[in-house]
Amino acid sequence: MKAVRIVTGTAVPLDRTDVDTDQIIPSDWLKRVERTGFEKGLFSEWRDDRDFVLNKEEHAGASILIGGLNFGTGSSREHAVWAIQQYGFDAVISPRFADIFRNNCTKNGLVPVTVDADFNAALMAAVQADPTLEITIDVARLTVEAPAAGMESTFPLDASTQDRFLEGLDDIGLTMRHESAIDSYETTRRPWLPANT
Repeated sequence: MKAVRIVTGTAVPLDRTDVDTDQIIPSDWLKRVERTGFEKGLFSEWRDDRDFVLNKEEHAGASILIGGLNFGTGSSREHAVWAIQQYGFDAVISPRFADIFRNNCTKNGLVPVTVDADFNAALMAAVQADPTLEITIDVARLTVEAPAAGMESTFPLDASTQDRFLEGLDDIGLTMRHESAIDSYETTRRPWLPANT
């Protein structure tokens, strides 16, 4: 997982509530055996509509997705996070995330930015009015701001999750922080225990 300190860029305003993981990445995409290529399935059923926000040229290259209330509900599929990231998003802003989706975000390096509903609505409206509006998410300071619109807010992130982002540590990376202790244990463990091969 790559370290994430600051995400700066434009945003896609997905003005829909209760977006579930089956809408983010429909189930027929879960048959893939690779962990790549999911960007093509991101909101694929909605993208058939030419007027869907992701199809609008003014949002091409956006690195932030702004969703409505209850983003990422439904099943626990990690593929939803992979699809969002592989499409080019580094962060998602919403007033509330489903717990499992949020947890999958933090384990894969997608920053879940939880803001109050009023700020979210105002930011969504600002981006709808000006698709070139630049937004900055600072993981170290736990702030999200759009200076040109005069908007700033904080967002919660527990210290261990914040550290994961700042240091670029997935679950394996966290384990490898204890590599010397693991190596030390392996040299002294009893011979009748199963070998680590």
